[in-house]
Amino acid sequence: MSALLESYAAGRWHRADDEGRPVLDAVTGEEVARISSTGLDLGAMVAHGRTVGVAALAPLTFHERAALLKAVAKHLTEVKDELYELSFRTGATRRDSAVDIDGGIGTVFSLASKATRELPHDTVHLDGGLEPLGRAGTFVGQHVWTSRPGVAVQVNAFNFPVWGFLEKLAPALLAGSPTIVKPAAQTAYLAELVVRRIIESGLLPEGSLQLLCGSPAGLLDELTVQDRVAFTGSAHTAGLLRGHPNVLHGGVELTVEADSLNCSILGPDVAADDPELDLFVKAVVTEMTVKAGQKCTAIRRVIVPRPLVGTVTDALAARLATITVGDPRSDDVRMGALVSLEQRDEVRKAIQSLRASADLVHGDPDRVEAIDADAERGAFLSPVLLRAHDGAVEAHDVEPFGPVSTVIGYDGLDDAVALAARGKGSLVGSVVTHDPAVARHVVLGTAPWHGRILVLDRDDAQEATAAGGHGSPLPVLVHGGPGRAGGGEELGGIRGVLHHLQRTAIQASPDMLTAITGRWTPGSQRSDDGTHPFRKSLATLRVGDTIASASRTVTLADIDHFAEFTGDTFYAHTDPEAAAANPLFGGIVAHGYLVVSLAAGLFVDPDPGPVLANFGVDHLRFLTPVKADDTIAVTLTVKQITPRSNADYGEVRWDAVVTNADDQPVATYDVLTLVAKEWPQA
Repeated sequence: MSALLESYAAGRWHRADDEGRPVLDAVTGEEVARISSTGLDLGAMVAHGRTVGVAALAPLTFHERAALLKAVAKHLTEVKDELYELSFRTGATRRDSAVDIDGGIGTVFSLASKATRELPHDTVHLDGGLEPLGRAGTFVGQHVWTSRPGVAVQVNAFNFPVWGFLEKLAPALLAGSPTIVKPAAQTAYLAELVVRRIIESGLLPEGSLQLLCGSPAGLLDELTVQDRVAFTGSAHTAGLLRGHPNVLHGGVELTVEADSLNCSILGPDVAADDPELDLFVKAVVTEMTVKAGQKCTAIRRVIVPRPLVGTVTDALAARLATITVGDPRSDDVRMGALVSLEQRDEVRKAIQSLRASADLVHGDPDRVEAIDADAERGAFLSPVLLRAHDGAVEAHDVEPFGPVSTVIGYDGLDDAVALAARGKGSLVGSVVTHDPAVARHVVLGTAPWHGRILVLDRDDAQEATAAGGHGSPLPVLVHGGPGRAGGGEELGGIRGVLHHLQRTAIQASPDMLTAITGRWTPGSQRSDDGTHPFRKSLATLRVGDTIASASRTVTLADIDHFAEFTGDTFYAHTDPEAAAANPLFGGIVAHGYLVVSLAAGLFVDPDPGPVLANFGVDHLRFLTPVKADDTIAVTLTVKQITPRSNADYGEVRWDAVVTNADDQPVATYDVLTLVAKEWPQA
């Protein structure tokens, strides 16, 4: 008897006290492991996450959590050869494993880097700008994102035991949410190995990651209003979860990714000798055969102009004829096995249903030649291509979760859009066209039914293919879809992190908001101790430190010189008569960029010091024209301080307000600088 998979619960590895049920090798039919959760205290797991896990993660800043994830990704990179070897037993080829393993690790790297760039070195993240709530400016509002004191439960499908786990883990941990991972039984042995290697590394705080191998029955009973569940799997199971009392009435948040009859549409502009036709055929075949078609993003419906149905069908069949099936370890094999014999039976049933209104044009669902493998002991299946009859219904209702696609003809773009919509909501769709008008028509028509749409043509093909094409979710883009696809969203860069956070509107005085958010709020107190803030390192600089500059008169000679020197001779700066006729100016005015340049001269400290560089400005607005002989001054205040963990300097955001002689703001913006952590530097 093979080893019994263990769960990691409440700080220790748990082994069930029964023999469990067998999990078989998808290629050979041999037993890989046994799985059971008998005796596992699910309540203790949830409590451990809420107490030990939350206590460890909540005090960490977004940047500190990102550093933990980056370390985990580096560690998994070092052990990925071991993961690849075990992945063969799931039926995955080396290419399939790259999508799963390297894709998952890459997602962690990507989200960790994005969090470091876009989230603060703090535990609170601002959402939008300040909202005035009173006339005097003493009462203002600010939306903020903060961590929730609950656990994130992920229930995953069998097809991506590594990526499916990591793409949910990364945003949850960035948000400070301890995670309980429940992998699908068929491939749980690979997910268990990944978790085991992470736990052994000691990189994550105790309580931040737990593993449940076996039945999760009763887990939702333990969850409450601060907890959330991310489910990937069948619509049937999703329906059962949606009906759980704690989801219906207990405030448990459920996100679902379920069935998806994704489509790819070939534009009517594409001719038989256009490169787009070849791109279309290659994309369809790739999506049919990667992971043996066991992808929630695979192309199930191939929607083509009716006059090209025969051409496309023949081209697809010819390319599918080159796909070799068998042991994924073999160099001669292009497609491995389905995850199990039971899954193969399910796909065969789906094909039989599709054949009620479609003709089989390539492949034999009941027989396949398998290279270096027993075709019956392993869960092998030939790629199957069907051609739908006019008015076919099944192609839009039945999802064959395997290497199966159906070609469907359309008459006109409105018909193509209507056919796409008959899938009742999908994770991803694509349109292959070189005509911008076709692209706009199809994208705008199908967008309400899709979470993501790829527009593929000769111009973006190389990079689009390198990025994974139609079927590869990307960490910076939303993964999810409406309708039958589940209605949930995952990934999407920082959007995926925000999904786990609580957004709250704070109403307070500016001083209180500054104290709460760690970011200077306009209207709150400033600090001027007589030392120029540019002489302060990060060790001594504080939010609210301010310099109020002397004033300077902007002369007509300054304006003329700037116009001649830069070549910006716009009439408002050079033609008195035309400038006077413009109701916005009423005469010659200074260039906005001249005002900003002169303002820099008013606040800059010229000597070498802790301020190492200016790397830009944000939110620049010109509010009031500055006329010749107007006087300007600038107030510069430290707005936000963000140390960089991997450098001896950090970022400082300064609030800049340029005013005229009447103390009216003429320009506002944020100045961005890099400031040394210590000065003089060691």
